[in-house]
Amino acid sequence: MLSMRSLAVALLLACVAPVAIAQTAKAVIEQQMTPEEFKAAGLDKLSADELAHLNTWLGRTLEVQTARTAADTKQQIEKADRGFFHFNSDEPIVSRISGDFRGFGKHKSYTLDNGQVWEQTDDALLPGIRLTNPEVRIKPGMVGNVWYMAVSHYNTRAQVKRVK
Repeated sequence: MLSMRSLAVALLLACVAPVAIAQTAKAVIEQQMTPEEFKAAGLDKLSADELAHLNTWLGRTLEVQTARTAADTKQQIEKADRGFFHFNSDEPIVSRISGDFRGFGKHKSYTLDNGQVWEQTDDALLPGIRLTNPEVRIKPGMVGNVWYMAVSHYNTRAQVKRVK
């Protein structure tokens, strides 16, 4: 389980790294290459105006790619750690319980096909149920980092917390 500190570091890197890379991109190409590399690439034959256009294009391209990578990284972090944290999304987590489901019960663990493991924290019961690989929806509560699991075709919800 990711700690709050690990998540904070990951999100910070996802936000700060693009700025650092963009600042590097704004440096002129002739400062990023050795004189030998610059000459071997044929860049010494460019006029000052052509070199300025190349530097502008490279900077813009790196900024776009960096922003795209940062957004993708943030999305991957949010997807992988959803349930541990809310991330301001009301979309339910939809998956299936791996194996047999025998109803709700306090402290029961539910392993989902997506690899997540949830533990029930309240006293909700759903007795007499025997299902194999049922679909579940886990929705965030209105306040705090509270989550509720419901099994398809049943109205009973159990309060759960993600443990893996």
